[in-house]
Amino acid sequence: MGPNVSAPRENSGPRPLGRFNGTKVVSRGVARAPRRIGWTDPLNRRPDLVFPLPGLLSFLLILGFPIAFVLYVSLHDWPISPIVPSTFLGLGNYLALLRSPRFWDSLWITFYFTALAVGGELVFGFSIALLFHRDFPGRGLARVILIMPMAATPVAMSLIWNMMMEPTLGMLNYILSWVGIPPLLWAATPRGAIPSLALIDMWFWTPFVALIISAGLQTIPEEIVESARLDGATRIRLFLHITLPLVRPHVVMAVILRTILALKTFDHIFVITGGGPLRASETLNLYTFLEGFEFFHMGYSSALAVALTLVILVVSALLTRLRARQWSY
Repeated sequence: MGPNVSAPRENSGPRPLGRFNGTKVVSRGVARAPRRIGWTDPLNRRPDLVFPLPGLLSFLLILGFPIAFVLYVSLHDWPISPIVPSTFLGLGNYLALLRSPRFWDSLWITFYFTALAVGGELVFGFSIALLFHRDFPGRGLARVILIMPMAATPVAMSLIWNMMMEPTLGMLNYILSWVGIPPLLWAATPRGAIPSLALIDMWFWTPFVALIISAGLQTIPEEIVESARLDGATRIRLFLHITLPLVRPHVVMAVILRTILALKTFDHIFVITGGGPLRASETLNLYTFLEGFEFFHMGYSSALAVALTLVILVVSALLTRLRARQWSY
């Protein structure tokens, strides 16, 4: 036999880059190209900041610019004509509104209207929510009818209410005559203007409060109510010690939302009274509108708008602290 000559191995693939040593592959020092850093690498590292960025930029563009512009205008004597230059006043407009009795009167009227409207909506809304919490025939249809005022156009319904409260030919006085009540002047007198406007606001927004409180009533466990009834609790004690504490967050939330909206109510006040009679219904929001678009005091009107915003923020902060407060019953 000839010498033992092995046959040449066929090249079955690329040459390995390393050798296997126990449990790991030892590299033979093959150089790698440096990784190029693209402009998207910082974005990939912080997706928690990247994804909210479009929304944040949209928010700043839609809300941030108008707020900054109103603040800028409030520091100037801003004429309505584009050919007349504005004059920088600093805090002059803010000092003027603090010295204005009309500003303090409109602020008081705003708080008075808000207290009447929100208080009435809370009482009637809670009562309607308790009524709809029970099963009775036609409850679904009644809920649909309940929310109809919220779907109505505020200006159109304000015109209808204005005709209904007409002192001589209005339907409300005609209904009152059935029970022997003499005709009322409603919003035609300084004393009755704000209560009449608050009554209209209750008609608009009581269903909103009732829906929020009704949602809170649905979260009360029936086991707690049944246990209290077995222990001999009366309906008043059930309401004070079980129902009211458990729906308190919903009640406070309804009060916060309605207070914010009531403080800046404009539509039906402008349509029905226009701030009269004798400025008895001139709220701060309406006063801001009149100064800006009736008398063209844009700088002073912007300062009033800033003051109204600050009032709403302060009231909202106080109500939010009330919501977080621990209550005992």
